[in-house]
Amino acid sequence: MVDHLSIMMMAVTIAIGIMLLASKPLTVFVNRHPTVVILCLGFLLLIGFSLMAEGFGYHVPKGYLYAAIAFSVLVESANQLAKRNQRKAELRRPMRERTAQTVLRLLGKHTAKANDQLQLDPIKAEASLVFGDEERNMVSGVLNLSERNVHSIMTPRNDITWVNLLDPPEHQQQLILNEPHSYLPVCRGSLDELLGVGNAKEMIADLTMHQHIRLAQLRDPVIVPESVDVLALMGLLRESHGQLILVADEFGSIIGVVTAIDIFEAIAGEFPDEDETADIHATGSNEWLVDGAADLLHLEQVLNIEGLVVEHDEFGTLAGYLLERFGHLPKVGDRCRFNWDHVQIEFEVLALEGRRIATVAVRRHDSTEGLETV
Repeated sequence: MVDHLSIMMMAVTIAIGIMLLASKPLTVFVNRHPTVVILCLGFLLLIGFSLMAEGFGYHVPKGYLYAAIAFSVLVESANQLAKRNQRKAELRRPMRERTAQTVLRLLGKHTAKANDQLQLDPIKAEASLVFGDEERNMVSGVLNLSERNVHSIMTPRNDITWVNLLDPPEHQQQLILNEPHSYLPVCRGSLDELLGVGNAKEMIADLTMHQHIRLAQLRDPVIVPESVDVLALMGLLRESHGQLILVADEFGSIIGVVTAIDIFEAIAGEFPDEDETADIHATGSNEWLVDGAADLLHLEQVLNIEGLVVEHDEFGTLAGYLLERFGHLPKVGDRCRFNWDHVQIEFEVLALEGRRIATVAVRRHDSTEGLETV
């Protein structure tokens, strides 16, 4: 790169000495940053072309070479910095979440941003045809099950059906007959005054023959704290032989009930009972009518988006998400929006039941251009 032979000889000698001393660290560095190899090869080609040109009598100004090399090093430094920041961001995500996303990507799950890449990749396109939305959603449900809290899968206190021993026998019998569940909590006056868990058939027989429910026939309730792990719940449900599990808060109050069907719905989606309606109901193209108690992860799968569910959030329902966004109990007609990957989801509160968000209209817009952001 210079015109003095002595400087060239000194530069070559110094370079060889540096290579001998720093060969191992350089090898590790190159293995970690393979793009540096391409950059170095580009430098060699550039210098070699300059030397060949000067050999044929064409002088190439050295400033051009220095400027090209400096610009290339600057661009590569920015590239390495961006990759390091991306790796740091990935490491902040839970290992299980990264594993789930990788498996889903292999199974063909893709976002709107990846549609063009899918068309160019026949293997991923074939996987997308083989594994439908239901299969991918089930895999996602299995891999994310341990990350979910009990609040996201349990039946909340307001929706628990229980038998009150203070009610007339006729009322108790009618209540049990109208319920599709095999086991019901039996209490005296209040859900917190829990006496046990009764089998529906046995309680009907008691009411028919003895005109009252025999407490000796009740099973001891299985009560777990609200901090319980979902995987631990599965083991308890297996040991309880189909009996429901009651969830209590730190003050001992019953806040919910978990059954085996709740675990199954967390994996495979919603399975409403005969007397229930689906929490998510499509009303048109890109429009849904959603119950406030709808599972947020299931809603993500229906809307084909990500980002509604955050690992450290304590809520697991759409109502909890909206309360977090609004910061207060919204009024009928209040709206908020969620932007994700050129898609905007609009939530509009349609009905309230006391202090609970009962019904929400959800609309999906596939382009955020010209749309208001809240």
